[in-house]
Amino acid sequence: RQPGRVVLADQTGGIKTYRDIITAILALKPEIEKLSGDYVGIMLPASAGAATIYFATLFAGKIPVMVNWTVGSRNIVHSLDLLGVRHVLTAGALAQKIESQRTILGQLKDRFVMLEEVGQRITTGQKLKAALMSRLSWRALARVKGKDTAVVLFTSGSESRPKAVPLTHTNILSNIRDFMKVFHFQPRDRLLGMLPPFHSFGLTVTICFPLCVSVRTVYHPNPTEGGTLARMIAAYKVSLLVSTPTFLNGILRGASDQQLQSLRAVISGAEKCPTQLYETVARRLPHLVLLEGYGITECSPAVSFNDEKAPRPQTIGKVVPSVQYALVDLESGRRVAPGQVGMLLVRGPGIFNGYLNYDGASPFVEFEGKPWYRTGDLISEDADGVLTFAGRLKRFVKLGGEMISLPAIEEVLARFYVGLDDEGPVIAVESTPVETNPELVLFTVKDLDREKVNQQIRAAGLSALYNIRSVVKLDEIPTLGTGKTNYHALKEMLKAGQIGVTPSFPCRPE
Repeated sequence: RQPGRVVLADQTGGIKTYRDIITAILALKPEIEKLSGDYVGIMLPASAGAATIYFATLFAGKIPVMVNWTVGSRNIVHSLDLLGVRHVLTAGALAQKIESQRTILGQLKDRFVMLEEVGQRITTGQKLKAALMSRLSWRALARVKGKDTAVVLFTSGSESRPKAVPLTHTNILSNIRDFMKVFHFQPRDRLLGMLPPFHSFGLTVTICFPLCVSVRTVYHPNPTEGGTLARMIAAYKVSLLVSTPTFLNGILRGASDQQLQSLRAVISGAEKCPTQLYETVARRLPHLVLLEGYGITECSPAVSFNDEKAPRPQTIGKVVPSVQYALVDLESGRRVAPGQVGMLLVRGPGIFNGYLNYDGASPFVEFEGKPWYRTGDLISEDADGVLTFAGRLKRFVKLGGEMISLPAIEEVLARFYVGLDDEGPVIAVESTPVETNPELVLFTVKDLDREKVNQQIRAAGLSALYNIRSVVKLDEIPTLGTGKTNYHALKEMLKAGQIGVTPSFPCRPE
């Protein structure tokens, strides 16, 4: 409707109108059509170029497969082989940067299609033809159906090997419609896109959403560069930020309060928002509303969202309009009463249809005569329908007949040991793989005394079963591309016997 409207921008390619993007898609489409196979990998950071390549791949009749380069070469190869992906569209600069971070890409390079080389192959005549076609008709680009696969993403791999998650156009569009209903956008809003496109939050909210509803978006490829992001917020007068708590903390650490004055709302997801972050935002930026939500890759991703007019800190808000949900007791299989914790089951148009090439247990369960997606997350609901995240079931350990919440221990210790100046995770709690008698292990980058730690846990009101048996100091706690702790890596350390489970510091028996 407004082909000349500026909609995307980044510091590499400058500003892009809808016509610019369509022209680029039409020029790239023939090159992508030449690639063999139904699936084409895309390994690019947040950028206007990534958005263009994603849509060009779709319009070339291929299924985009978003590659997470932060999970290591072994998991990348696993993900590509799972779908038989032969070609991965990427940039030479990104590949060099990944290798500089000690990820070996040697066995992947024969699949890489460098976009710098693709650009050189497109002739001046082809560019002129694409520019002309962009002014005549765009109908040639609209052949897809709602049930067609729009993208394949992968689960984070924080607890197991990544699984392939296909999302349809209907899945993503239903999520966008929900987002429009629960959040009130203003005509002058500007969004900062920094989450990588391999992240469902990044793809739906910072690539598909802006182009569908015409929200001007500026991109930066590295979400960990807090100082640079702060300068971009000020320079582009960004009003909306979509982030994870880890990346938001980095921005606050690298920014002056003045640089963030244009922000009116921050939408936070992917991990639980710490109390300290709420307090820091309230103290430094009282005009800013911090809205915590909850989502899952398999749900495209948003499931619940806080009301911007009446946000409830430390909650994940109410379920979005298109999603049906149930909180079910793990033992009885019945709905729990308000205030009680239950397994979250969901169904609706935004939910995927199942993993690709997966021979594990079905992610769906039968409940009240209908199929539901079992999220694996434990949630409670108050009388107003506001949800609170209790943790993933896999992050609970059964000790002495009681379900022990590992996130609850982390939350207590974070009050004492996590500060705004800390870069990356400071503490993480995991259990040993001994099924009959698991023990709790505290991983930390600081020198912590086990006895003192357990005293702090007791003082917070947790039972004696919440007992740290070992404190292990690491140079750094492994993370995923979203900044979340990589618990799978910690479990692998314990399984491989790389670290012991004997107390790291002298203590008396408990």
